[in-house]
Amino acid sequence: MKIAIVTGIAGGIGKASALLLAKKGYAVVGMGRSETPDLSDFEGLDITYVRGDISLGEDRARLVSAAVSKGEIAALVNVAGVAPKVRRDILEMTEESYDLVMGINTKGTLFLTQAVASEMVRQGKGGAIVNISSCSAYTSSTSRGEYCISKAGVSMITKLFADRLSGEGITVNEICPGIIATGMTEAVKEKYDALIEDGLVPLGRWGEPDDIAKAVVALCDGTLGYMTGESLIIDGGMHVRRL
Repeated sequence: MKIAIVTGIAGGIGKASALLLAKKGYAVVGMGRSETPDLSDFEGLDITYVRGDISLGEDRARLVSAAVSKGEIAALVNVAGVAPKVRRDILEMTEESYDLVMGINTKGTLFLTQAVASEMVRQGKGGAIVNISSCSAYTSSTSRGEYCISKAGVSMITKLFADRLSGEGITVNEICPGIIATGMTEAVKEKYDALIEDGLVPLGRWGEPDDIAKAVVALCDGTLGYMTGESLIIDGGMHVRRL
């Protein structure tokens, strides 16, 4: 049985990725902070939900333990992430906000990857790790600097583990989504509606969680098995420089 660990499973990219992996035959062990996530879409599929916060070591350990109890871990998809509770100019960024965002987005991703990678090495059968970063890893947004910094950190985490695990048959890649319709972007929908209308995104639409989930599966199932340490930019062409 192929086990895939997916974080941030309660909604958005995490839920879409977990659902598509489950439909492809993976037994999914997911973590989220919600007490009562809506997992009705997973009816008939092999899904185990572990409530927890990946910034906490004891919760990460419970997640890995739950996965190991089901079988061998074939894939890890690090999706869990938070934005600042309040957008502030970088001159007014607080340490509290920085610690919150970095604790989940960067520290949590780093140490969960460490734990799962160690288990994959012990298993000796390779595997795939996919980190969900962001276009914010390379795009300045001065009203949420802590988020940009956290995602830039995820990019380096990807490279470090890709390098370290290359001899173990474990691929490590990241996906950098653009403007995706999730709970995180709901609060700024009007802003991005206007920007997309004005041409910010060449393909002319919001991205959907499934747009990212399809790439997640391709990175997990070996379709792109000769790729490691790479960043896939899935943003509707937003990164293209145009005159």
